[in-house]
Amino acid sequence: MPNISVQDISGKRVAILATNGFEQSELEIPLKKLRAAGAQVDVVSLEGGEIKGWDHKDWGRTVPVDKILAEARADDYDAIVLPGGVINPDLLRVEQKALDFITSFWSAKKVVGAICHAPWLLVETGIAKGRRITSYKSVKTDVINAGGLWEDSAVVTDQGLVTSRNPGDLDAFCDKLAEEIREGRHDRRAAA
Repeated sequence: MPNISVQDISGKRVAILATNGFEQSELEIPLKKLRAAGAQVDVVSLEGGEIKGWDHKDWGRTVPVDKILAEARADDYDAIVLPGGVINPDLLRVEQKALDFITSFWSAKKVVGAICHAPWLLVETGIAKGRRITSYKSVKTDVINAGGLWEDSAVVTDQGLVTSRNPGDLDAFCDKLAEEIREGRHDRRAAA
């Protein structure tokens, strides 16, 4: 695991929304780093039990689900993290409850983090429009077609929206997420 350098975010609550096929490191590293920084982090998924990751080219490890989506409310959290992988966001972007959950964070001016292919969810919810975003390179055209302002950077932040390209950017992604959560930048975001 990369070194833990995120800031203290004790008392904050974070939801990680994922389902089977999440990119292993893109869920596990933010989960570990944000918990190590003091946050309570819940893995939220469509169903209870466990979800299985995708580790580079094959199925990976399972992660326990803390809360099912039907019982999760954005009001209970300060931020949401959306891990990538190809399978995970593709399955979630056709689930209206998942899209509504993500949108409720954005509407409440809370921090939204998305990495790799997860910006597909920002496209599907309309959050991408007019926002500076990065993503995995194969998602670039989708972001641009949705009105997003795509950048090739390790981490891009736009008014509480934190995005990164791939697992190689996880240190920068986790650090920026913690900073946004700690500083409450979501509270200062201008109405969109």
